[in-house]
Amino acid sequence: MNRINKLFEDKKSGILSIYFTAGFPNLNDTVTIIKELENNGVDLIEVGIPFSDPMADGVVIQQSSTVAINNGMSLRLLFDQLKDIRKEVSIPLIMMGYLNPIMQYGIENFCCDCAEVGIDGVIIPDLPFHDYIKDYKPVGDKYGIKFIMLITPETSEDRVRQIDGNTDGFIYMVSTASTTGAKDNFAGSTIKYFNKINEMELGNPRLIGFGISNKNTFDAACKYASGAIIGSHFIKILNNSESPHEAVLSLKKSLV
Repeated sequence: MNRINKLFEDKKSGILSIYFTAGFPNLNDTVTIIKELENNGVDLIEVGIPFSDPMADGVVIQQSSTVAINNGMSLRLLFDQLKDIRKEVSIPLIMMGYLNPIMQYGIENFCCDCAEVGIDGVIIPDLPFHDYIKDYKPVGDKYGIKFIMLITPETSEDRVRQIDGNTDGFIYMVSTASTTGAKDNFAGSTIKYFNKINEMELGNPRLIGFGISNKNTFDAACKYASGAIIGSHFIKILNNSESPHEAVLSLKKSLV
């Protein structure tokens, strides 16, 4: 069983997923950060592929991508860094990145290398759903790689159901129709959106991302989904910490 499916089968609520940009703040921090996160109780990790034009991301993640690229991070180097990760890490790992670098790498090569190093799933925010069904899903299925699709408050009910019926893993539920970034709480319209999706009784579990930055927003997200994804908040902590170990400890404190 894919590690993503097993996680959601074993743990129905309170799942904590963390996003960070590979190669940030230092080129060789990737594996260390992953191990520190697992050792401190994180359930799932999204490893960001740096890109020069991350249009769905706010300033914090954009800047981390710029730093990572300037450090020399590339998709090929990232796969090399992760080649032995499954000797030490057992939780699900997802790669998150934009379509352009993955297309340049080649989708067949990409999924093959994901499977080889032990990546369980992929999130590509700018992958059109039609292209996913036609060209990407068959390759993902071949290599056992789950393609995680995003929904937003603007996604139609019909499209939500199409995504639910053609994916397997979880649905990434974007909390607001904006870029990534930390928030102190959710607006009433956001809660209304969460309730609307709950009432649809989808087959896939969901994680809520964008705006999760403290115990308040994490707990609120967990009321309406299986858990939540923290990205910008952790990137900020990494940027202001002396080491990955210190950063992960600070992250834990911020959620208590």
